[in-house]
Amino acid sequence: MEKTALLALLMVINLSSCTIIPGQHMNPFSEQSSVKLPVQENNAATLKKLNIQSIDAELIVSLEKNVKNRSLGLDNVANNYFEYRIGSVPVKGMPVKDTASQYLVGPRDILIITVWEHPELTNPFGGSSISIASANNVSSAGSAGSNTATTGGNVVGEDGTFFYPYVGIIKAAGRTVEEIRAELTEKLAQYIEKVQLDVRVNSYRSQRVYVVGEVNQPGIQTLKDIPLTVLEAINNAGGVNNQTADLRNITLTRESKTYSINLLSLYEGGDITQNVLLKQGDVLNVADNQFNKIFVFGENTVGGTGAGRSRSVIMNKGRMTLTEGLSEAGGFDQTTADAARIFVFRGGLNKPEIFHLDAQSPDALLLAEHFPLEPHDIIYVDRAEGIRWNQIIAQIQPTVTLLNLFNGTLNPKPLNNPR
Repeated sequence: MEKTALLALLMVINLSSCTIIPGQHMNPFSEQSSVKLPVQENNAATLKKLNIQSIDAELIVSLEKNVKNRSLGLDNVANNYFEYRIGSVPVKGMPVKDTASQYLVGPRDILIITVWEHPELTNPFGGSSISIASANNVSSAGSAGSNTATTGGNVVGEDGTFFYPYVGIIKAAGRTVEEIRAELTEKLAQYIEKVQLDVRVNSYRSQRVYVVGEVNQPGIQTLKDIPLTVLEAINNAGGVNNQTADLRNITLTRESKTYSINLLSLYEGGDITQNVLLKQGDVLNVADNQFNKIFVFGENTVGGTGAGRSRSVIMNKGRMTLTEGLSEAGGFDQTTADAARIFVFRGGLNKPEIFHLDAQSPDALLLAEHFPLEPHDIIYVDRAEGIRWNQIIAQIQPTVTLLNLFNGTLNPKPLNNPR
């Protein structure tokens, strides 16, 4: 009897200790979060418990009324997410709009100057100073042209000037080729009657922009006589990497200021203000999409080697609905999940929120299809109550088996039995 009582006591103790099942569970009757979270109120951080909002038709209607929070809306968190990523506040809006203008010559550019009917000004050796072709001698002009295409021409110095015979020092930096031509024509007119000359840039080397990040061919691109826009620069870099690029959050750094460019808004929304003209020294960075993730925990991922494991899912183009998120994670396990308790935790620093979906009826997934997720949302699928009891039994079973090894039955013999 003593042994029977002891065994019963052990089982009761084991049962009571197992009622606290390892893992995470949500209180099915809770209307608030169990922990306090920092919330911004009146420009100050305060700690408070969050109300759990039901994902119902009224909530969906209120969400869809706010157009600015739509996929390409200005207030959509996915469009402004790089502020959180890089830890700094960017300049709002685009840089001051520049109209396309003629190319301005700069230091290290190489100019080709051609004077017609005056072969005495021709540099027959090509060189790196001056190359002038004569229209009277076709073969000579052709020879000079071939030399200058590679090595000839006037190199603009670091001070922005170059030397020209009979004229002297000419300022070139910050001027168009037309302005340089006009000055040369005016000064050569003192020595040559009816001067005919042409000035063009043989090699563009003074102005560069840098395209980095998730493009197929990152590197340096030179500005030429054709204005370079963001879209052209990315195309010149082989386009973006479709698997890793975040089209919503491209950063343009210009003169110590950082601007946010939404290339997706340009591609899909036709917002041409995003196609900014680039300038000397601009840095165009195509960010990766690793921060555009959602996280799925709980009784998800039906079947396969990943069954029951939490996983992260990258939002395609920064947008995804709750139904898509559950589907990408494998759905929820029909044998262990409590479809009536699906939660979305949103940890925004300014407005953290908790949402609850009762998907016990499959048609509730229609509501989930209209519920947009945001980067770093956490989806949690709770475990069914019956499964918790089964886990208790599973934890008790090893103890019962161990006791049976001693006696082979749950009815032990008296202690005074020699066996």
